[in-house]
Amino acid sequence: MVKKTKAVSKSKSKPEVNMAPSYCATHCDFTKKIMVTLVGVLLVYIIFYVGIMIRNNIQEYYFIGKTDQSERMITVNGYGKAVGTNDIAVTTLGYSNTALDVSDAQKVNKKTMDGIMNDLEYMGIDKKDLQSDYTIYPEYEYHPEDGRKFKGYKVTSNVTVKIRDLSKIEDVLSLAGKYDANQLSGLQFTIDDTQNLKVQAREKAIEDAKEKATKLSRDLGIRIVSVVSYNEYESSEYYPRSNAKIMYDEAIGMGGNVAEVASGSQDVSVNVNITYEIAR
Repeated sequence: MVKKTKAVSKSKSKPEVNMAPSYCATHCDFTKKIMVTLVGVLLVYIIFYVGIMIRNNIQEYYFIGKTDQSERMITVNGYGKAVGTNDIAVTTLGYSNTALDVSDAQKVNKKTMDGIMNDLEYMGIDKKDLQSDYTIYPEYEYHPEDGRKFKGYKVTSNVTVKIRDLSKIEDVLSLAGKYDANQLSGLQFTIDDTQNLKVQAREKAIEDAKEKATKLSRDLGIRIVSVVSYNEYESSEYYPRSNAKIMYDEAIGMGGNVAEVASGSQDVSVNVNITYEIAR
């Protein structure tokens, strides 16, 4: 008897599994994300563009049949004036002399002007209210026979004085007689700071323009919305309060005291142009 033996079946080998991620799967997933992002950005731009188009169409529809903005405005003028009393007097004192030697001419001139400047300081005139002017040049005489002939060097020195205390006007002018100063100008009066007057005049001008605009809006049956533009310009005028005239002889003490003077007043005027937007 022959014994049958069972064939031992060999076990099948298991297929090897690749644990590394698939390159194709990774690449496709990244590409898909890029495409989704681009589509999203494109949709945002499309929505934004459509929104702008709708807004523009609405604005165009709103203005159809309506007048331009420039035709819905009115312009009114306003005027304001402020009056102030002049509080400063300005005059000029000086000395002019000629000598053959330039140094001699300068010495004589300096002696006279030093005396004037020292007295002005003694009176309490601040240095900031003094402005000096100095010139020197050769002077010639013309003769029919000899032609031009050198006369000497002429030195001229002046100081412009701003007198804040008007009670010192006579004292300042008397220096011309005290030092034989041969350069003397008349008095000019002004206001030291006109800014305050300008502010007052501007306020009056604006108020005048507002009143005109209010009345005009009632008469025309319109409504003022806002201010579109504003412009202004100012002017000033001087009005003396007397015709007092300062004579040179009086100033140098030959004819008595200096005549009484009045400072006068000054007007500052402001004109404004205001343009308003209006509505029915």
